[in-house]
Amino acid sequence: MAPTTTKQWTVSGTDKDFDGLSLNEGPVPKVGENDVLVKLHAASLNYRDLIIPKGQYPFATKFPVVAGSDGAGEVVEVGSKVAKWKKGDKVVTLFNQGHQYGPIDIPASVTGLGGVLDGTLRQYGVFNENGLVKCPENLNYVEACTLTCAGLTSWNALYGLRQLKPGETVLVQGTGGVSIFALQFAKAAGATVIATTSSKGKAEILTKLGADHVLNYKEDPNWGETARKLTPGGAGVDHIIEVGGAGTIDQSFKAIKFEGIISIIGFLGGANTQTSVISTLPHICTARGVYVGSRALMEEMIAAIEANDIHPVVDKEVFDFAKAKEAYKYMWDKKHFGKVAIKIA
Repeated sequence: MAPTTTKQWTVSGTDKDFDGLSLNEGPVPKVGENDVLVKLHAASLNYRDLIIPKGQYPFATKFPVVAGSDGAGEVVEVGSKVAKWKKGDKVVTLFNQGHQYGPIDIPASVTGLGGVLDGTLRQYGVFNENGLVKCPENLNYVEACTLTCAGLTSWNALYGLRQLKPGETVLVQGTGGVSIFALQFAKAAGATVIATTSSKGKAEILTKLGADHVLNYKEDPNWGETARKLTPGGAGVDHIIEVGGAGTIDQSFKAIKFEGIISIIGFLGGANTQTSVISTLPHICTARGVYVGSRALMEEMIAAIEANDIHPVVDKEVFDFAKAKEAYKYMWDKKHFGKVAIKIA
């Protein structure tokens, strides 16, 4: 028998910071004929989840909203016309529920879980059958729940516009979820990876994960030129995973190869930068904003994860559901390496 209520973490608005995040009980939505009821086992956080209650998120929101975009769980009930899923299937949520294939459009851009639509920080959730993908066979729930946003964003960065090729060079910034996924995907593709960090301890872990070169951006503030010198013939980097914003974009332009792609993922170092889009002209490159990805891209990513037995890097501190707000603070304080996960069941 399906439950009628579910415990859930809700964001009330943007005026209370993390105090606007509260644990409450709400009704389990009715399962429509094309819907699936999922018992969520795990969820993970993204920088996006942290800045929504802070009022800094640049995309659509609607409050109150159940927090979180990333979730993995088990199908417990299906609607009468559902063809893709059956009871007992293991599934992962799609970030923008309306983004099924091809380039994102305006209607799909306002279907984000945990922003406009109720998200994954709850025990049970109802989703359209097309808003889910299958769990990779080689991953557990805690690992699989990290794929929705960070995993798919990095896959889109490397394969969405122009596909990464063996022998190319990828530069990843820091040790957050998107950057670590990009490192793993790039190594699986036969690419050379240059990683940046400010921590010697994290540099060792990056090397163990397969990074060919690790640059300390505090010791080498001109790391963009250093990265360029590490590429064949000093030609530059083919793909850059740009997460720092104002703090890193100048160096990214110094590192990029002619016709290379700078994928703009975030703005951890601030959004106000003196660098202009005109910089793409003298550097003859593409700077591209990446807003997660489609279900079709996610299915391709999952096939690659299974084929290469890739396991997401989850931080050692996995939080209980009741301590989700502590997980937010832990990530905001930058205590994590890889993905911050929350066990729900």
